[in-house]
Amino acid sequence: MAQDKLEHRLKAKAAELGFVACGIAHAGAAPRAGERLRQWLADGRHGDMIWMEERKHHRESPAGLWPEVRSVIALGMSYAPKDDPLRLADEGGVGRISVYAQGPDYHDVVKRQLKALGRWLAAEAGRDLPPFDLKVFVDTAPVMEKPLAEAAGLGWQGKHTNLVSREHGSWLFLGAIYTTLDLEPDEGGINTCGSCDACQTACPTDAFPRPYQLDARRCISYLTIEHAGPIPHEFRAVIGNRIYGCDDCLAVCPWNKFAAAANANLAFHPRAELVAPELADILALDDASFRQVFAGSPIKRIGRDRMIRNTLIAAGNSGDRALVTSVAVLLDDPAPVVRDAAIWALAQLDPARFREEQIRRAAGEIDPAIIAAWRQADTMVA
Repeated sequence: MAQDKLEHRLKAKAAELGFVACGIAHAGAAPRAGERLRQWLADGRHGDMIWMEERKHHRESPAGLWPEVRSVIALGMSYAPKDDPLRLADEGGVGRISVYAQGPDYHDVVKRQLKALGRWLAAEAGRDLPPFDLKVFVDTAPVMEKPLAEAAGLGWQGKHTNLVSREHGSWLFLGAIYTTLDLEPDEGGINTCGSCDACQTACPTDAFPRPYQLDARRCISYLTIEHAGPIPHEFRAVIGNRIYGCDDCLAVCPWNKFAAAANANLAFHPRAELVAPELADILALDDASFRQVFAGSPIKRIGRDRMIRNTLIAAGNSGDRALVTSVAVLLDDPAPVVRDAAIWALAQLDPARFREEQIRRAAGEIDPAIIAAWRQADTMVA
């Protein structure tokens, strides 16, 4: 088989495996990505994501992770939602889970198909080409998948810093195959955001200091997923009923009008119980039941305590006094981050009950952080 035909056959096989986008870039095709990463880290905008800094030398370029790499095959799977992700914004009694996390863990689905494509490539090209090697990556590895996807022509990094595709909007899961093969590269993506600032103005926490830059420390996805401690008070009210992630900047992208949900991978169809879960049901979960409910979901990785913290913030914003009992029970939770959120939520929902609990517990509390949480919440109900 002639090598100049391999790229076409590769893309056909990728489509067969469920990838709606496939492109090729030279390993060095995104030279500015490392520079932008270093500046982002220097500005501290990665927050608690210490691993970003610890492995920046691997992430700066494909060769930093694997010196032998010659080509990068960038791939995308669509998870375009059937329904408007913002439709539950005013439904205080339910939690909003980011579209990507309502189904099975995309890391597992994408990586499985990347491996299948890698096996095909090894067998297909191995008959006619000298020995070569390849490695597959999803976003758990130190790979700059978005700049590489742009370099490979899958789309462009929009002003919200995520990849935007003309055909699939902002709804693509990305993966990459690094290989020592010299493959013919595709033309890079062309930015067509123009003067549109929909994603910027949609952000509830002003997480974009300027277009194409994200301050993760202000991002609701970061705060509800990556951040381990108490959520800063300045963001609690605007989080609303988002209990895992945030779709706002993605959902308002005008290019989504071309992203047909019918083309989304069937493997990512949402689980009914994760589309609009009742806050009371989530608040009742202990560690064992949390693991059971979120088995096979990316949500499982954040652990029960963060999820309860997030749900308590949503409860405090709900105005639903029927949640007071569920919130008050969590004042005795073993996890300080849960107790902190429960104090705040109770102060929002029932100031009188808050005062009762504050007086009753004042003498027995020894954790300085929780004592401070009571005092800070007290200022809200004075």
